[in-house]
Amino acid sequence: MGNMWFLYIFGDNVEDRLGHLRYLFFYLLCGLAAGVSHLVINWGANTPTIGASGAIAGVMGAYLVLYPRAKVLTLIPLFFFFPFVEVPAFFFLGIWLLFQLVSAAGDTGHVGGVAFWAHIGGFIFGIIFLKLIELVPRMGVQDTMQRWTRKQTTPRLHMIHPVGSGGSLDLRGNMTVSEREARVGGRKLVTFARDRAKRTFSLQIPPGITPGTALRLRGMGKHTAEGLKGDLYLTIEIK
Repeated sequence: MGNMWFLYIFGDNVEDRLGHLRYLFFYLLCGLAAGVSHLVINWGANTPTIGASGAIAGVMGAYLVLYPRAKVLTLIPLFFFFPFVEVPAFFFLGIWLLFQLVSAAGDTGHVGGVAFWAHIGGFIFGIIFLKLIELVPRMGVQDTMQRWTRKQTTPRLHMIHPVGSGGSLDLRGNMTVSEREARVGGRKLVTFARDRAKRTFSLQIPPGITPGTALRLRGMGKHTAEGLKGDLYLTIEIK
């Protein structure tokens, strides 16, 4: 489940950049290189290994190169609070790689567990293979496949950054939905910051919505000490 979650977060952006066929070739190469890395480091081990985490680590390495300043929406447990925070990709992936290196240093490789060196090898070779595969030209069939397999929905969880104007208590932000979601509607989780605090709420996108429509959320704007509350307006953009 963890592997699939990481692949879902990072894989689609790398695939969009490389195209379907080059991405498939890249993914398989990373998996092979990750397996070889684990084999070389743990040559004397007699424990079999299986899994896709090495290939996914290669995808994460490619993501670091392609989108180092992208924001990764991260759930950070703080005692009884679970805020969503946007973390830069280079920081998120850097911490992940550091954890793999520390864990690998204390792993003997002779007991069942996690193949940390496969993760490290896949990550490093993912960066190398990305540079090499970007030299291979895209083929016309990739663009056709891209159109047929385009996503029909946007992510369930959105982070927005509303802004105010002048002395108004109202806040305004943007919400991006797909063409299908605009047509049939859908439910989203929205996280936004207000008065140095983050708040997450559920939002129902009504069916048949058009670009430029502003959804009004009463009482979710700025607050005053006298108890006055502004509204939050989310302008719909169709992706």
